[in-house]
Amino acid sequence: MENPHTRAARYEVNSITIPTLTLESGETLKGVELAYEKTGSANGPVILICHALTGNHIVKGTPGNNGWWDGLIGPGSYLDTDEYTILSFNVLGGNDGSTGPASIDPPTGRRYGREFPGVTVRDMVKAQYLALKELNIPHVHAVIGGSLGGMQALEWGMMFPSFVDKVFPLAVTPTLSDYGLAFNHIGIQAIESDPDFQNGQYPEGAHIKGLEIARMAGMVTYRTPLLFDDRFKREEAQSGFQVESYLNYQGRKLASRFDPNSYLTLLKAMNSHDLSRGRGCTLDDIAEHYPTELITISYEGDLIYSPEYMERFTKRVRSGRHYFVSTAFGHDGFLVEFEKWGSMISSHLKNVQTKRVVNG
Repeated sequence: MENPHTRAARYEVNSITIPTLTLESGETLKGVELAYEKTGSANGPVILICHALTGNHIVKGTPGNNGWWDGLIGPGSYLDTDEYTILSFNVLGGNDGSTGPASIDPPTGRRYGREFPGVTVRDMVKAQYLALKELNIPHVHAVIGGSLGGMQALEWGMMFPSFVDKVFPLAVTPTLSDYGLAFNHIGIQAIESDPDFQNGQYPEGAHIKGLEIARMAGMVTYRTPLLFDDRFKREEAQSGFQVESYLNYQGRKLASRFDPNSYLTLLKAMNSHDLSRGRGCTLDDIAEHYPTELITISYEGDLIYSPEYMERFTKRVRSGRHYFVSTAFGHDGFLVEFEKWGSMISSHLKNVQTKRVVNG
């Protein structure tokens, strides 16, 4: 008999079209494209992966071109491709194949640019839900994501509780903190104040220095001061310090591949993140009536997304479980050291729990 662990997982990168999408703002987009990656068992339960700010839908990738969660996904791994179908979308407003500011607006034949409407995390989730319907996927076993992806996972549990069994928000909190809003503001101002930005009407391929600076500001929050000190040790580079060279490199690297208007769109979507927004109740009420099994993971030293805040919220959820991971990587803990926390996810995926039914 064939050993299932010797079979190559099915792998597909493609896109799906949503005919019409009405946003929270009331604006309507037509012919919305969402790029996706799909791998794993052809008939297994579906696990939806949601990516972070500068991530994309390539979570597994291919040999020599690994995805950003390759270490978590594969035959016999924490997200077992022999058992599950693993699916990920590039977010609405994103930079890698989904409809966003760099896409062509069908009615005009021109790039959306700054005319692309503002989107929220809930708009992203709604787009994914409609895309799953277009793909004839009637149910999702779990939604997993970190940072911006964790915001999406939390909203999945609120918006479509009958469609998903359990959600795994990582490195996130029920709202974006004022500290997070502050760093996003720095990034937004850096881009919008750049003269070359031209109020968002820059020519295609333009290099926006403000995007580099926005990326540098973000990078400072992703890892802990201890990790910076241990890595750079105040060592000097050809001009300045090694840590300065590192941030300059990271800024240039992102600016070479990411559309500035898309970066702004996603930062502002993150600013919208608040589970209680517009729902007529407090976050405590949200927690006490959260309708989906909730497994949250926080990381030591996360400067933006307080582990204590996420733990307090999760403890109020009847079907909630919170984990804390000790790490020097801070917020970026959800991208590394899978051996520390991958089993937390895999054990809950296999543990079937009766869904809580909430009236209203």
